[in-house]
Amino acid sequence: MVAMSLIWSFPPLTASAKPRRVNRYSGVAMASASVNVDNVKVTQGLGDLPKIDLTSVHGSEAEIYLFGGCVTSWKVASKDLLFVRPDAIFDGKKPISGGLPHCFPQFGPGAIQQHGFARNVNWSLVNSENVEGNPVITLELKDTPYSRSMWDYSFLALYKVTLHRNTLSTELRITNTDEKPFSFTTALHTYFRASVTGASVTGLKGCKTLNKNPDPKNPVEGKEERDVVTFPGFVDCVYLDAPEELQLDNGLGDKITIKNTNWSDAVLWNPHLSMEACYKDFVCVENAKIGQVELEHNQSWTATQLLSLA
Repeated sequence: MVAMSLIWSFPPLTASAKPRRVNRYSGVAMASASVNVDNVKVTQGLGDLPKIDLTSVHGSEAEIYLFGGCVTSWKVASKDLLFVRPDAIFDGKKPISGGLPHCFPQFGPGAIQQHGFARNVNWSLVNSENVEGNPVITLELKDTPYSRSMWDYSFLALYKVTLHRNTLSTELRITNTDEKPFSFTTALHTYFRASVTGASVTGLKGCKTLNKNPDPKNPVEGKEERDVVTFPGFVDCVYLDAPEELQLDNGLGDKITIKNTNWSDAVLWNPHLSMEACYKDFVCVENAKIGQVELEHNQSWTATQLLSLA
């Protein structure tokens, strides 16, 4: 195993500043961009945003943008299994719409901005490894004046991404570095490339549901009775206490297993006609923590996700 630690971070946002693009190439960033750690490369992505390219010895590939700590591509046999919306903006101002966006410290609407700030700030690359030809990276996010202006706590988030032959795994670890306790909700808002008319998810039968169709502001409680859940129209449904393993048939000939630990809930989403340009081409199957996670000083919470192509 070969390992190398490197830091690539950018100036924090001030409390009064709006999210802005602060990741123009500096001398430090340029030096970091030239470092190749086996199958890990730091390159210039869309909108000049820095991204990390991972390549497994088996030929699979992935890319992660430091802005938002967002995995935007996972390819097996040159086929991308994730989806980035055609209206996604890579300007370092708005969250990247697609891939595996973070929702932290808030999932959905609430006291702060929609889905929190973690998808809307720069993360740092703090470690990269090559384990038997498979790349592993760790990203880091800490509180800044910008984050504290809306959520006044010190924290440390570590996000580990591992690429193998036909799997992509992530581990998110949140640590309370503040003197006072805090609570949060979180999710990975995963976009899968799909044919919406043929896509389906199995493994959710029996789960308690919070169905946001037809009114997202007034979810209806229920229970999932179907063995196979499809996407016939607008879908926005939370599944509480979901199983640790789900199966996604993307309608394009691929079957993807979604395993997790400590992501207690799941969310299915497709915007249907409210996103007419691309709703037919993706579905979201999200691992989430809908209930509040409470952490005392120095306590941590960890959750993992493993995506496997059959």
